[in-house]
Amino acid sequence: PAAPSSPGSPAGGVPPAADLVLGAAAGCMACVLTNPLEVVKTRLQLQGELRAPGTYPRPYRGVLRAVGAVCRADGLRGLQKGLAAGLLYQGLMNGVRFYCYSCALDAGWTGWTGGTVVAGAVAGAVGAFVGSPAYLVKTHLQAQTLSAMAVGHQHNHEVSGADIYRQHGVAGLWRGVSGAVPRVAVGSAAQLATFASAKDWVCQHQWFGEGSWAAVLAGGMVSGVAVAVTMTPFDVVSTRLYNQPVEADGTGKLYRGFLDCFAQISSKEGLLGLYKGIGAVYLRLGPHTVLSLFFWDELRRMVRPQPPPGP
Repeated sequence: PAAPSSPGSPAGGVPPAADLVLGAAAGCMACVLTNPLEVVKTRLQLQGELRAPGTYPRPYRGVLRAVGAVCRADGLRGLQKGLAAGLLYQGLMNGVRFYCYSCALDAGWTGWTGGTVVAGAVAGAVGAFVGSPAYLVKTHLQAQTLSAMAVGHQHNHEVSGADIYRQHGVAGLWRGVSGAVPRVAVGSAAQLATFASAKDWVCQHQWFGEGSWAAVLAGGMVSGVAVAVTMTPFDVVSTRLYNQPVEADGTGKLYRGFLDCFAQISSKEGLLGLYKGIGAVYLRLGPHTVLSLFFWDELRRMVRPQPPPGP
C-alpha cells in the first residue's frame, strides 16, 4: 500500500529489510494496547471446550463481563498476562510478514490479479510459522488463572520455550502450528488486501487526502471487520490446539490436528462455537489492525526518502 516506486528503487521507497524492522515495531506497539482483549478472547474461546452446551459453568459472559472476571481473578495485572510472549510473537510474526509482503511489492507481484491476496496469505503463513513458539507460550500463560475461573486445560507451570523444548524437543515448540498457519494466512490476506483497497478507495473518492492519517485509519477499520469475520473460526481452532494437554510424546490428548479440532467444535458446540469470542476478536483485532497498519504506514513514511525540492 504505497505510491509507485521509481525505477531501481524499492516499492514505496522502503527496502524490505527496513519493513522487517518497521513491521515488528508496529506490531509490538499495537500489542501493548490490545493485549488485555487478547487475554479475554483466549478465555472466551476456551470456555466450554468438549462439553455439551448448558452443562458447564460460564465464568466469562460477554466481553465487558469477561474483563471484570479477569480482574477479579487475577487483578488488573491479569489483563496483561502473556505480554512478553505476545510482544515476541508480534515482533517475529509481523516483522517477517511485512518483510515478505514488501518483497512482493518490490517485485511487482501485488499488481497482478489477486496478487495482493496471495502475497498477504503467503506472508502471513510464513510469519505465523516463525512466531508459532511464542504464540504457544502466550496462549498457555493467558489461559492460566484461579481454579474457580479456569477454562480449558490449565498447564499450571511457569511456561517458557526452554521448558517446552526440554519436555518435547523442537517439535513441541511448533505444536499447534497447523492451526496457526491457516489462521494468520487467512487473516493476513484479508487484512492487507482490504487495507490497501479501502485506503485507495477513500482517497479516490476524495473523502480524505492521499497519504493522510485519516485515510490510513479508514482503511484499517474496514480491514478489521474483514479480518474478524474471516479469521475467528481459525482463531478458535488455533487457541484450542495450542492450549490442549499433550501426551509424553507431545501428541495432543484432545485433538489430532486442525481438521479434527474443527469437526469436534462443530459437532459438540455447533457452528456458532467456531465464532466464540468474536466480539473480543473484533474489539482486539479492530484496534490492533488499525494501530499496526497505521504505525507501519507512518513509520514507512518517516524512513521513505523525500524527493528533492523542485527548482
